[in-house]
Amino acid sequence: MSVMLLIVAFNSFSQDKTVVQAFRESYTQESKGDYTAAAKEIMSVYKEDSYEMNLRMGWLKYMGGMFTESITYYEKAIKLKPMSEEARLGIVYPASSLGNWDQVLMHYNKILEQSPAQTTVLYRVGLIYYNKGDFAKAGSYFEKLVNLYPFSYDGLLMYAWTCYKLGKLNEAKVLFNKVLLLSPDDSSATEGLSLIK
Repeated sequence: MSVMLLIVAFNSFSQDKTVVQAFRESYTQESKGDYTAAAKEIMSVYKEDSYEMNLRMGWLKYMGGMFTESITYYEKAIKLKPMSEEARLGIVYPASSLGNWDQVLMHYNKILEQSPAQTTVLYRVGLIYYNKGDFAKAGSYFEKLVNLYPFSYDGLLMYAWTCYKLGKLNEAKVLFNKVLLLSPDDSSATEGLSLIK
């Protein structure tokens, strides 16, 4: 091995060690709640073409309440790794904090194009439509979720309430009773059943 290759290998090792140290310090600062200092550590070694650094900066800017900046870093991460679900799941936090529900839904739909059975996204999209009062659309997401996870509390409860809102009272009653199998004293399921009687 030539001397030049040894120097390049050593510089690469030193640089990787520096980057790892910056991430370590960043996590330490984050655990103290100092998101500005945590971001400063990453910025000391920041490279625009680093997916990991952009993802980390997106998270830290979000935690620090800098939602627009957070979105910018997440967008860079998505551009670098377009199939990344983690970056899309990350960007929805600052987007929702800014009330940009169209952007949130766009990223969730991109995830569902790749992973139609992504249960976290199915649940969250169902909630968005439920809160908008579009119960038919919400129901389609909750139904798929419950088909994938027939005995999951959140999915069953929201699908039960959605069925109730759609006037599907028999389905709602069955679903509320299933919720009670998971959580026998559940106040929401009990309330739902009392409205059906």
